[in-house]
Amino acid sequence: MHGKPSTASTASVEHTDRPAGFDADVIVVGAGPTGLLLAGDLACAGLSVTLVERRPDEISNITRAFGVHARTLELLDARGLADELVTRGTPITGLRLFRRLSLDLGTLPSRFPFLLITPQYEVEKLLERRARSAGVVFRHGTELTGLRQSPAHAPASVTAELRGADGTRATLRARYLVGADGVRSGVRTALGLPFPGASVIRSIVLADVRLTEEPADLLTVNGAGDTFAFMAPFGDGWYRVMGWNRTRQVPDSEPVGLDEVREIARQALGSDFGMHDARWISRFHSDERQAPAYRVGRVFLAGDAAHVHSPAGGQGMNTGLQDAANLSWKLASAVKGLAPDPEALLDSYQSERHPVGAMVLRSSGAIVRLAMAHTPLQRAARSLAARLLGGVRPAARKAMGVISGIGISYGAPRRAHPLTGRRAPDLRLAEGRLYELLRKGDFVLIGPAGEAAPTPAAAPAAPGRVIRAHWATGRRTALLVRPDGYIAWAAGRGTIA
Repeated sequence: MHGKPSTASTASVEHTDRPAGFDADVIVVGAGPTGLLLAGDLACAGLSVTLVERRPDEISNITRAFGVHARTLELLDARGLADELVTRGTPITGLRLFRRLSLDLGTLPSRFPFLLITPQYEVEKLLERRARSAGVVFRHGTELTGLRQSPAHAPASVTAELRGADGTRATLRARYLVGADGVRSGVRTALGLPFPGASVIRSIVLADVRLTEEPADLLTVNGAGDTFAFMAPFGDGWYRVMGWNRTRQVPDSEPVGLDEVREIARQALGSDFGMHDARWISRFHSDERQAPAYRVGRVFLAGDAAHVHSPAGGQGMNTGLQDAANLSWKLASAVKGLAPDPEALLDSYQSERHPVGAMVLRSSGAIVRLAMAHTPLQRAARSLAARLLGGVRPAARKAMGVISGIGISYGAPRRAHPLTGRRAPDLRLAEGRLYELLRKGDFVLIGPAGEAAPTPAAAPAAPGRVIRAHWATGRRTALLVRPDGYIAWAAGRGTIA
């Protein structure tokens, strides 16, 4: 992840030498945002990566994801991509839910105190450009049909069985494989992992439309009677509309027309805003499911292959990108032989990200259930919840921290420093912004200004290179920040906010 602070890395990368018989260090299955970020990270770290994707070699301009939260923008900033993406979207600093609850995202303690409304394909364009520049080998039009892991007595590897669009079959052998291939994951199926859960809401309609009347709020969400609806701008004249009508529960295969979308909007939002010229309309259902294991031997799951939930809160794509950022540096450290205990390091992906996936299921589920409230008691409970969140600042901050991702922390060992496991904000250092330094893909060890940076003897050695940096202020707290922007070790007193 080398490069100038304001742009994504395009420098050449020296790749690791693979043992004979290996086609890649890592195979990534799925070229959505999660797979693209992960593959790009691994290639930037010097690994050889093959990305397998069932779809043809093109990025669709039709997508369900629409928003990038603050924590995801921070992770993209650590890759030199955030500023460019922000120019392509529409920042929203305020959220108003159910006409009663207002959340001020402008108070988030982040360089990106907003929700960026931008279609998923814009995120994919940036991530694909970075991955190709770093040397990722793309195999589009290729489907994974099975996988095999080596027996205990053989050299550790995983073999992917593939089928091309023309029916041609092939195999690829690598050290590790990651399934980022969505809710119908072939990797998860090949592992024999269950995907327990249930449909939380059926017959949701989606449409990309143009409007004659511009809504008063950039992001419009409300539930009324038997309906709820959501509307947000893409920033290019198109709007994404999502709606649901309790009285019309039909299969996903049932045709949907613009008149149905208009009627739901009128009931839930009070107006259809003159919707016209729909370029895409679809009907789908939303599940809440989570795989029990994100790792099986040398195979990992990330993104929708590992967890899926309601679209409420716009956390789906964001959670997947954060999965990838957590896993990529750990895989790179294991492949390059830098981790003192590579198995424990790789296992920490499960222990850190599985609880986050469960939390996102709970938070998004709570939002959608509030939106679906239809009895007088349920609506009274929704009004009470809105008043409490709107009137109690700590509760509102916690809610925004969960939805934006900046409030997510990882567990720490007993007696660890209170900062261990917490997200590091974009700290001001003598050497520059922290997230600019993180663009090299290394750990950053921060110490007091004018002094040699301390050696974190009380913590395990960093499984990778360490950049030594210093506070630009008089702070005395010492920090070791991981490549994904979380604090691995800390010493001394004081805050970092």
